[in-house]
Order: sequence, then structure tokens, then C-alpha cells
Amino acid sequence: MAKGEGAESGSAAGLLPTSILQAGERPAQVKEPKKKKQLSICNKLCYAVGGAPYQVTGCALGFFLQIYLLDVAQVNPFPASIILFVGRAWDAFTDPLVGFCISKSSWTRLGRLMPWIIFSTPLAIITYFLIWFVPDFPQGQELWYLLFYCLFETLVTCFHVPYSALTMFISTEQSERDSATAYRMTVEVLGTVLGTAIQGQIVGQANAPCLQYLNGSAVASESANRTYSTTSLRETQNAYLLAAGVIASIYVICAVILTLGVREQREPYETQQAEPMSFFRGLRQVMSHGPYIKLIAGFLFTSLAFMLVEGNFALFCTYTLGFRNEFQNLLLAIMLSATFTIPIWQWFLTRFGKKTAVYVGISSAVPFLILVALMESNLIVTYVVAIAAGISVAAAFLLPWSMLPDVIDDFHLKQPHSHGTEPIFFSFYVFFTKFASGVSLGISTLSLDFAGYKTRGCSQPASVKFTLKMLVTMAPIVLILLGLLLFKLYPIDEEKRRQNKKALQALRDEASSSGYSDTDSTELASIL
Repeated sequence: MAKGEGAESGSAAGLLPTSILQAGERPAQVKEPKKKKQLSICNKLCYAVGGAPYQVTGCALGFFLQIYLLDVAQVNPFPASIILFVGRAWDAFTDPLVGFCISKSSWTRLGRLMPWIIFSTPLAIITYFLIWFVPDFPQGQELWYLLFYCLFETLVTCFHVPYSALTMFISTEQSERDSATAYRMTVEVLGTVLGTAIQGQIVGQANAPCLQYLNGSAVASESANRTYSTTSLRETQNAYLLAAGVIASIYVICAVILTLGVREQREPYETQQAEPMSFFRGLRQVMSHGPYIKLIAGFLFTSLAFMLVEGNFALFCTYTLGFRNEFQNLLLAIMLSATFTIPIWQWFLTRFGKKTAVYVGISSAVPFLILVALMESNLIVTYVVAIAAGISVAAAFLLPWSMLPDVIDDFHLKQPHSHGTEPIFFSFYVFFTKFASGVSLGISTLSLDFAGYKTRGCSQPASVKFTLKMLVTMAPIVLILLGLLLFKLYPIDEEKRRQNKKALQALRDEASSSGYSDTDSTELASIL
């Protein structure tokens, strides 16, 4: 990826207008641009580790919260759907709100973004732990889960939005940011593996006994009666608490590594600007930037497809496929496969371009979803499909965060005086994705209620099994195809990226050169 950068920087000098260079002896005063500081592997790893807390907790909540509310906390499907929808909708709302607050934040000794990460961490781990705690009072349990779910999502947003925007401040080089993003995506997928392994393996050892429904009433099955003393509902609840404690510890460790190993870098030309623009003016400019709208529209549908699979996969494996004791291992197979293929996708997008990687990577999930929809319950085939599906999951993880910086670079060239908008770009991308996720979780859980879902049932009616199959296979296929059609409209290809890189480098070299005045910098920015 670094090959040819020197030639591109040299070509960028040709973009400097002669009117700027023809000012007395000014060319003799111009200093050579400083050699670009490369990010070390240690810097990239410390940055990447910061992505794990969001993925570890998000994976545990995404895969297990629905089945936890229905079968462990024993919340009825309708209020459970309200909790899932309102929690995710609130989570979506907090992203632009936190982005607004960050845009108003001042630079400190720690930076502008890092204080948000530091101070949100201790409160986030407390509220996360309380999500997995079953209160003793039967009345008001729904309010308990809704309250702490919303609180946690708010606090983790205060961590993740500044962390996502940090991509633009760890380096001014596209190649360095892309490389750091690949490190980040690898660690984030490892985070999902950790979340799946910790939550799944700990909870999987203490499955609550299921109930057999006869004539509308629930009775414990004989096998449950024989093992109830060792595998009680209370033990299952304690297993969820243990998993929450382990994940909370990982959250703290990763936050500490990120804080100690990463420093924010301000753009040279940003320091020359006067008062930053208002949030709402910046929001109007961001939402009127065509490439951004087209990018988030495409990823909105593809992300929604994978979220539907994520939210319903545990129930699908348990009741439709009949693998009650295997779903956590299937999740682990998917995430391990994704982890090992992240470097392959990073090489692929470098070699063939990001748009090509989108088409190939995300569409590769479609045949395997069709196979799941058509095949009979077979454990070996299911494991093969899970491993293959992980390849597409890796692409879905890597590509959005690799393409957003390109959109922001394009925006900076078209709006050279608009600074401090990075959190708006990232927060509103996450806003649309999370809101869609809330809608999908709410509708899917509500669909199960209408289909006749039985809480903690040993089996489910045929209508529930069919609904789960549609939610995990056909609906995601339709959403993926719609998303890929929208990506045809995305205008930033590899040639456009190279042009933007040259122009931005000229702007940075001009800003860092002491031979030019602020007026010259303004002129250069306008011309670019």
C-alpha cells in the first residue's frame, strides 16, 4: 500500500498554483515538508485493542440478550420486543447527541476524544453488569432491563463514537489509516470471538431446564426434573453474571491499553482555522455530501441483514435446527473464520479496490444463507456453512470503517474550511445502523410473539420455526441484494481516492510550511 507514495507526494506539488509561488523570494523561504511519521506496529495494536470492548459487549448482547430475556429472565415476548427496540432506538439517538457534544469539546492535554473514552469506561462496566442481573422483584423487571440497557448503550456510545472518530487523528496518511483499520477490524473480530466464547461457553454449561407445554400449561420435562438440582434456573442466571464480570474486566483492560498507547494528531491546516463551525451547520453539510449518503444507504441494508442473523441465530439453532447445546459453538466457528479472513480482505481491497471487495465479500453470504434455508437439520453441514459464512462476516466488519475515511477526505477537499465534523460522520453512520438494528430486533421478537413463541419451551410450534428461518435466511438475502444495488451509486473508486490523496497532501504540505501566510493557505484551500 505504501508503494508509490513518494511519487504521489511529488505530483501533489504540481497542484500548487503559481500565484502562490510568485511572491518575491518566497520560494527560498519554503521549507521542505517534514518526513511523514509512520505508525509503529505497537501504536496500531494499541489503537486496535480499543475496538474490542464495543465488540465484546455488543456481541454478547446481540447474540444472547434476546434469548436471555425470554428464557432466563422470563420476560414475555411482547415486553421483550419493547425492551430490544427502545434500547436500540435510544442507542441510535445517543450517537448524534454524543457526536454533537464531542464537536463542542475543546482540545486538552489528552486530546479532544480521549477524555470521553476514559471517563465513560467505569460507569459503562457497572451498567453492563446490571443488565445481566435478575432482580428479585417480579413486578417492574421490564423497567429494570430497559433502564440499564439504555444507560449502558449511552455510556458505550461515549466510548465508541470518539474511538471511531480517532481513525482520522492517528495519522494523516490514507495508507496508515487503512493499515490501522485492518488491525482494528482484526481485533474487533477477535473481540466478537471472545464475546461469543466467554458468553456462550460459560452460559452453555448451565442451560436452564426447558418446559414442555401441554394443553396450554407448562410442566417440567422428566429430564429437567432429574437434573434440576444441578442445572437450575438460578445457576443459569449466575452463569450470565459470571460471563458479564469477565467481559467487564476485558473492557477495562482494553480501555487502559488504548489510553496509554495512542495519541491524537491534529491536522496541520486545522490549527490555522478560526472558530469551528456550529454542529448544525456541520450536520447540514455532512448530510448533503452525496458520497456519504450513498455509502451509509448501502451499508444500512447490508448491516441490517447481518444484524437480523445475529439477533435470531441462537433461537434459530435452538428451535429450528434443534441444536440446543451447539449454538454457542456454531457462533464461535463463524467468528473464528471471520478473524482469520480479515487479513485476506485487507489484501483484497488493496489489490482490487474497496468497491470490488464490497461486491465480492458481502454477496458471498447469499449462497450459504440459501443453503441454510433449503437444507434439513444436519450438524456437520451447519458447521461447514458457519465457517463459510464467517468469510462474508469479515468483509462486513472491515469495509464500512475502511471506506468512511475516504468519504471524509473527499468532504474536506470540497469543504476545506469545515473542521471538527469527523464525529458527525461516524456518529450518524452508527445512528442509522443502530436504529435499523432496533427496528429489526423489535419486529423479529414481535413476530415470534405473533407466531406463538413459548417461553423456555423444549420445542416451539411450526409457525415459530418457520418465522425464525425467514428471519435468518430470506430477509437477510433481500436486504443484502438491495444494499449491493445502492453501492452502484457510490462514486469514490480507486482513481478518485488517488486524486484526493494528492490534493490533500498538497494542502497539508502548504499548511506545515512556515513560508506561507494564513491568507495563502486560504487561497490554496479554495483552489483545491
